[in-house]
Amino acid sequence: MPLTAATAAREILTGLHEVMARRGSAQAKLDRVVDLIAAAMKSEVCSIYLLRDNSLELFATHGLRKEAVHVTRLALGQGLVGTIAAEGRILNLAEASAHPAFTYLPETGEEKFHSFAGVPIVRRENAAGVLAVQHAEARRYDDVEIEALQTVAMVLSELIAGARLVDGSNRRRQRHGTVRLAGLKLVDGMARGTAVFHEPRVLVEHTVAEDTELERARVYSAFRRMREQIEHMTREAEFGTAGEHQEILETYKMFAYDEGWSRRINEAIDSGLTAEAAIERVQQRTRARMLEIDDPLLKERMHDLEDLSNRLLRIVSGRLETAAKTGLNRDAVLIARNLGPAELLEYDRRRLKAVVLEEGSLTAHVTIVARAMGVPVVGRVPDIRHIANEGDTILVDGHGGTLVVRPNGAVSSSFDGRMAMRQKRRAEYAALRPFPPITKDGRPCTIMVNAGLAEDAEQLEAVGADGIGLFRTEFQFLISATLPGRDSQLRLYRKVLEAAGDKPVVFRTVDIGGDKALPYLADRKDEAENPAMGWRALRLSLSRSTLMKAQARALIEAADRRVLRVMFPMISEPWEYEEARALFEEQVEWARERKRPVPARIEFGAMLEVPSLAELLDQLLPRVDFLSIGTNDLTQFLFAADRADPRLAERYDWLSPAILRFLRRIVQQAAAAKVPVRVCGEMGGRPLEAMALIGLGIDNFSITPAAVGAIKAMIRSLDAAAVGARMEQLLAAPPRSMRKALTDWAKRQGVALE
Repeated sequence: MPLTAATAAREILTGLHEVMARRGSAQAKLDRVVDLIAAAMKSEVCSIYLLRDNSLELFATHGLRKEAVHVTRLALGQGLVGTIAAEGRILNLAEASAHPAFTYLPETGEEKFHSFAGVPIVRRENAAGVLAVQHAEARRYDDVEIEALQTVAMVLSELIAGARLVDGSNRRRQRHGTVRLAGLKLVDGMARGTAVFHEPRVLVEHTVAEDTELERARVYSAFRRMREQIEHMTREAEFGTAGEHQEILETYKMFAYDEGWSRRINEAIDSGLTAEAAIERVQQRTRARMLEIDDPLLKERMHDLEDLSNRLLRIVSGRLETAAKTGLNRDAVLIARNLGPAELLEYDRRRLKAVVLEEGSLTAHVTIVARAMGVPVVGRVPDIRHIANEGDTILVDGHGGTLVVRPNGAVSSSFDGRMAMRQKRRAEYAALRPFPPITKDGRPCTIMVNAGLAEDAEQLEAVGADGIGLFRTEFQFLISATLPGRDSQLRLYRKVLEAAGDKPVVFRTVDIGGDKALPYLADRKDEAENPAMGWRALRLSLSRSTLMKAQARALIEAADRRVLRVMFPMISEPWEYEEARALFEEQVEWARERKRPVPARIEFGAMLEVPSLAELLDQLLPRVDFLSIGTNDLTQFLFAADRADPRLAERYDWLSPAILRFLRRIVQQAAAAKVPVRVCGEMGGRPLEAMALIGLGIDNFSITPAAVGAIKAMIRSLDAAAVGARMEQLLAAPPRSMRKALTDWAKRQGVALE
């Protein structure tokens, strides 16, 4: 045997190149190939099995009986060859018969051979066949021999595909069968679609190099570019927590600069492979090792290396586009490790049905944007990119945080039934669109929506909403690589107001910082142990007055003789509101002096999210035109429970008597001051919780567009006076479970909660 895998493989590849260039049938070529491999490896047996009609057929052999060719067949998983194809693993056995999967095939005459080594022939990430060698001597094969076999198998896959010897439509995948997975619910909703990878894998079409030095230069150039990208990620990337951020980037940097990895790729090029094939060849070795690893931490590291290999492969092949660039041609479930909000917005919203992430969190920017888009998202699904295949059918249940990959008929029918029920319910909600949200006893309510994209304003009529109660101006900042200027903000705000027409739009000034940190505004002194309570929202805006002045001028000019409604987030004391309002009023005077457009009037509002503000409402209410209660942050602050932590889900209950009593006190004070109150947040978008809020005296909601129908149906089935009386009783003597007590009451009253 030659001294290195590269020289062994190169000797075989040189012969393969000649065989592939000759005239003749595919069968004749494969017969010549097994002879060539056996001679180069001094092997007594070399055989090629190909996957046809879901079984492995002995297609060519040197050393076994020729009459067994096209006669001997093995099912996937049957025998050593079937195991290799089914599991995508390498077998290297000193005594083949000792392996539990060994199957004796008398027609082949293999009983005199003891040692066995086999590698999968992989095409488009699926097993297309198996390349195997055997010796009479009982011995394990050297690593260099196994690596040479893997290299030859890669080139064989190109020959087999070119000759169309494998029927791709009948091939079973390495990753097959129905798989149920659980993750973290990020955005509610149900969806069916085919798996699409955000960063599609590059399919290596040409394996044999014509100019080795040229291929080496291409790889060196790709390594330089990849390392530049990793360094850029180190400076610019945004992750959920500092610990995860550091761990991920340090792992990436470690592999990106790993000399052993680059050396193995170089050795593969030395054997005669193209740059792409060399990277894929080393990647196959990584996948084979992953199958043998039980340690979850080490397996995760191997996945990191595979991710990096995919990145290097895309760079060297020049195929840097994401699936968004190539376009979605059917209903899709997008699969990614993680996504940025700008990347998500590049996708066709008509075709994008759901997103599945290996990472992701409730407060991630992509989650916020996906919720606004109405796209279900399930996060924290380990290994999804290694379990699903491109084109697999995937069922996503965002409500339960679960998904099914490659569903069987029963699972698919059950899911379709539940989706049909949802669609029926949506049709019922759609029928309510022309009717106002008025309770049975004649109390009018207002249902507005939360938005963050210009397109959302265009959908108000279709949704049946009364306006936008919360326009998140920070979305423009989250999806931009640089700080948006006044002109770009002006264009957005003007477009939103024009699309909304006569319906009101309430703009929340930019709420960034904390868990919505922006790389281009990053400042180490802004970092905090608890970002939700850190230097964010109005605190940050007031400290960066130029940022807030630019936004104020854009909003003022965009309103242009309309009513401008603006509210300030994260106010903890009235002086913060006064300072923000004064800044806006100064910008109105600035615009007037320069003959620029100004609003007909400005309505100023405050967001009550910080509990301390409730103690100073007597000071605040005389100065505001409306009050918005941000129930998401308010609840987590009252309970000292991080809403992004699933372990605290039971502690984070909007129907806790503590929350309801707190809200009732705010509503009563605001009513006495004749200041309208609106609830902005998920609490108002849930029928049972919204019913309780109406019982407290709240009749104005700003919720996710997807919840409008359900809330309107609940309101029109509800007696407001009756629920008000029941809430007084329950809050006077709270039951052990307020949720159960309210649910039971609603059922008796015939309130539509579903």
